[in-house]
Amino acid sequence: MSHYKPYPEYKESGIKWIESVPKHWDIIPIKRFTKLSTARTSDIGENITYIGLEDVESGSGKYSPTEGNSRQTDTSTVGAFSEGQILYGKLRPYLRKAIIAGFDGICSTEFLVLQPEKVLPELLQSWLLTSDVTQQIESTCEGAKMPRADWQGIGNIPMPLPPLEEQIAIRKSIQAEIARIDTLITKKTRFIDLLKEKRQALITHAVTKGLNPQVKMKDSGVEWIGEVPEHWEVISGNRLFSESKQLAFEDDQHLSATQKYGVIPLEEFQELEGRRVTQAVKNLEKRKHARINDFVISMRSFQGGIERVKANGCVRSSYVVLKPTPASHVGYFTYLFKSITYIQGLQATSMFIRDGQDLSYNNFRQVKVPCPSVSEQAQIADFLDKAIKSIDMLVTKTQKSIDLLKERRSAFITAAVTGQIDLRGE
Repeated sequence: MSHYKPYPEYKESGIKWIESVPKHWDIIPIKRFTKLSTARTSDIGENITYIGLEDVESGSGKYSPTEGNSRQTDTSTVGAFSEGQILYGKLRPYLRKAIIAGFDGICSTEFLVLQPEKVLPELLQSWLLTSDVTQQIESTCEGAKMPRADWQGIGNIPMPLPPLEEQIAIRKSIQAEIARIDTLITKKTRFIDLLKEKRQALITHAVTKGLNPQVKMKDSGVEWIGEVPEHWEVISGNRLFSESKQLAFEDDQHLSATQKYGVIPLEEFQELEGRRVTQAVKNLEKRKHARINDFVISMRSFQGGIERVKANGCVRSSYVVLKPTPASHVGYFTYLFKSITYIQGLQATSMFIRDGQDLSYNNFRQVKVPCPSVSEQAQIADFLDKAIKSIDMLVTKTQKSIDLLKERRSAFITAAVTGQIDLRGE
């Protein structure tokens, strides 16, 4: 933003967290130019669009409707809003959700519906989404279980307010900059999606077809596998992995089976995610011991595959611990068990979604798997380690650039609505 110039003159705002503002701007509490709409309705017919907290993207204020367009209940009284009003999430975890309604509709009562007056909705929305304002509103939230913001706290928040003509110029610049940055973000996000698709395709091909494109193939007889190299076996999983029912040791640390990180210590998972997890307090004596390079079938394996154990400890009693035999290379099966096609094969063995049962060792043993020699398994694992590392590094690099673009977008909006940059001539 170095090419943008500041205003020629500033004045002290008298508010520590706002500091100075352009000399000709006013600083006015939000309630002086915005009203709270308390309209409610029980009319939630199929032709009326409902907006819930889950339908608003945090931080950007974008409308991202979730599949199915969920509602509170079919008989609940909900908020009613009109085009141009602002829906502001009042629950403390959702204070970064503020959307300008582009149509008339109904919404969750966990939104405050604001009617801007004497201020453009885009500027008020931008102000509400700045970090400083969010912190100020957080300090006013009340409630023991789920703190909420109220209109009194929000209405008393001051806002720097330029003349209307200047508001229009600022809005124009903000919209242009957001459009430019969002276009870049969209392109980079699509690039990441393509990289992830390439990653999964590479894994699937390597673990089911091998690395030699000239090798003679045969039909595996298994739908999810398709053809495999002629010299490979296709065998049941129980020939390669045995079920361990060994109970936890007294000093075992608790492990968390995750799709994202594998099976890792619970404390490490909490640190990586930056949140606390409710720990089991019942049936601790029934927990199962697991060792490094075992595999675990967890409650989410139906959706995301079987997880590799990365630390010694214990897992929930309902989980299945798999011990590899000498005929299985842990690296190869780490990739195979997380491949989309294997997950589809695992899903085909179970109706547990309907009958409420977890996946068992019996489900696992029903899934036939491709089985090259241990040496070839090792070669495939080594190849994938290098190839996937390269792809993952590119994904990480691209994601960092997306994060920087989002930071720039946020910084530009903050600078615009606080008068740090003069956009009148833009």
